[in-house]
Amino acid sequence: MENIKQYVQENKERFINELIDLLKIPSVSADSAYAHDVISTAEAVKESLEKAGVDFAELCETPGYPIVYAEKIIDKNLPTVLVYGHYDVQPPDPMDLWTSPPFEPVIKATEIHPDGAIFARGACDDKGQMYMHVKAFEYMIQNNCLPCNVKFMIEGEEEVGSKSLGWFVERNQEKLANDVILISDTGMISNTQPSITTGLRGLSYVEVEVTGPNRDLHSGLYGGAVANPINILAKMIASLHDGNNHITIPGFYDNVEELSAEERAEMAKAPFSLENYKKALDIDDVYGETGYVTNERNSIRPTLDVNGIWGGYTGEGAKTVIASKAFAKISMRLVPNQDWEEITELFKRHFESIAPKAVKVKVTPHHGGQGYVTPIDSIGYQAANKAYTETFGVPAIPVRSGGSIPIVALFEKELKSKTILMGFGLDSDAIHSPNEHFGVFNYLKGIETIPLFYKYFTEMNK
Repeated sequence: MENIKQYVQENKERFINELIDLLKIPSVSADSAYAHDVISTAEAVKESLEKAGVDFAELCETPGYPIVYAEKIIDKNLPTVLVYGHYDVQPPDPMDLWTSPPFEPVIKATEIHPDGAIFARGACDDKGQMYMHVKAFEYMIQNNCLPCNVKFMIEGEEEVGSKSLGWFVERNQEKLANDVILISDTGMISNTQPSITTGLRGLSYVEVEVTGPNRDLHSGLYGGAVANPINILAKMIASLHDGNNHITIPGFYDNVEELSAEERAEMAKAPFSLENYKKALDIDDVYGETGYVTNERNSIRPTLDVNGIWGGYTGEGAKTVIASKAFAKISMRLVPNQDWEEITELFKRHFESIAPKAVKVKVTPHHGGQGYVTPIDSIGYQAANKAYTETFGVPAIPVRSGGSIPIVALFEKELKSKTILMGFGLDSDAIHSPNEHFGVFNYLKGIETIPLFYKYFTEMNK
């Protein structure tokens, strides 16, 4: 694989243009208005894998959007790497905060990405990172240096909770049999300091509805005499944290893993500037649970956040009404050992119990998943670390991520495989936000690094 850098440079423009074409398709899985585009993206991914050199590729039907499956089996006695990614993207809202249209990709230089970054929805999460694997595979096929078997499983519902993936995995365990699962849907510390994500938080996502009177009321005639669902909802949400930003749901922390002082000290070795963090977010100070620093609050501690809240009149001008209903969407990021279904039930019981009799409360669970920790003494981790060390010149640092990829725990349960999270994005890439982007450097560096994982993983399994 000595010519990998040369191959990437010679094909740089084509690699970028192919990704741009994929990013132009608005594959928003959360909105049925984009259903045709989601299917079109699946077809495009299948075609790209066929062109890259797989022996077999197909669109596997599921209760939801199809899963793209492909494989290249060179010797059944060799290890098999299963690559997972997703071709669906988050909704682009709010549209007015984008500096360029979300599905009209442009390359712009930034302070962090002086070589340019591709601005588009899905650039980093996860089309850009998923497509790195397609191009890395292409390199190994074109240069006759694929050292082991490879399978691809690219889904279209990750951004809505991977609703069909469990169904598919449970029914295709033999087809998906592997020795390690490789995912690039996370990030690294910086463009000079790679890292490998060894822990993910779990997730519980719910929607709450508070109902008061049977219709919107005149706030002058009824104000002060009946419960205002918006006021009530605001109070209920505020009560979910105490003065130390500790979550007040009874039983919420019962199974939370408490890291030792030594483990916390090891985490603290990762480069981090609080001042740069605040500057990047344009905030005067950080905020969170008392007793923990920023990099602990967003990775090893559970959280509860309101993701959306609405009710009443929100149009231009004034309308003096007491709304009949108020709504909120709430997500809880969980740490290993917290069961998302148990936490969802604890939330539901508590939220219903704190509602005054003047309103009715409905809690609707949406989706969730378990947290995950991967050991750093595994062959997969060591192979990834060697690959990063060769291309970046420094070893990777193990880190725990605040994000959630619920299917990782599913894979271990159903396929009995460990997952290696080789991310190449940065925290500043604005995933799930307006102006999402992915550095050209990061994209090409991923294509350069991934084949080395295959090389070292195969060698270490002999």
